[in-house]
Amino acid sequence: MSSLILSGIVFLCLFCAALGGLLLQSRLPAQHLSAESRDVIKLATAVVGTLSGLALGLLIASAKNAFDNAEQELSSSAARVVLLDRTMAHYGPELQESRSLLRKLVKQRLDLAWVDASEEGEGFDISVVASGVEPIQDALRSLSPTNFAHQSLQSRALDVAEKIAEAHWLSAEEKREGLPTPFIVVMVFWLSLLFATFGTLAPRNGTVVAVFFVCALSVAGAVFLIVDMSHPYIGLIQVSDQPLRAALDYLGTQ
Repeated sequence: MSSLILSGIVFLCLFCAALGGLLLQSRLPAQHLSAESRDVIKLATAVVGTLSGLALGLLIASAKNAFDNAEQELSSSAARVVLLDRTMAHYGPELQESRSLLRKLVKQRLDLAWVDASEEGEGFDISVVASGVEPIQDALRSLSPTNFAHQSLQSRALDVAEKIAEAHWLSAEEKREGLPTPFIVVMVFWLSLLFATFGTLAPRNGTVVAVFFVCALSVAGAVFLIVDMSHPYIGLIQVSDQPLRAALDYLGTQ
């Protein structure tokens, strides 16, 4: 489920819960909304409000941390790609085809992650991205170094390629990860309970309804940020592709 759809569902749940509380207020017997009852309700909902606030705060911090880590990992991967290309260039013309494949891989990765499917060029090949640097690793392993310098360059290139491959599969796994559905359901239940309680205790006027609307929209916005930033390579909030584009300018140069 996309972050926009999920945040929209959260907004509807909270706002409808608040309106439901306003409607319920007129149907409850007077003693249910006495001063003593209001005090008990406020104390009980304070516990739920504290739990909800802590959960939202921790989730926002976790999502921001995941986004920052993805940015740092992308910059590191871009630097490793350039280093791998330069290492293969120093090895010799035997790896020219692998250098071309590496440049193609980076370009296809940019097209896949930061360009809509409708805008992909005719030369787009998903198999290149799916295999990652494995063909380049195979080419490096098949080399037969004739001197110590070539042995050192081969070892270095394999080490860098392994780190790039690891980052590739980590990013693939991150795209599949998401917030656990039971956790989302429980959190929305807590927040809906709070808004329903607010509606039950609040006076019935347009200002209160407007405040409920803004508050529900704000909480839905927080959920949107949490879900969208937890998936740094997809959604509306993405890590910048500038490191890879800068690396692309260096690949294949002499």
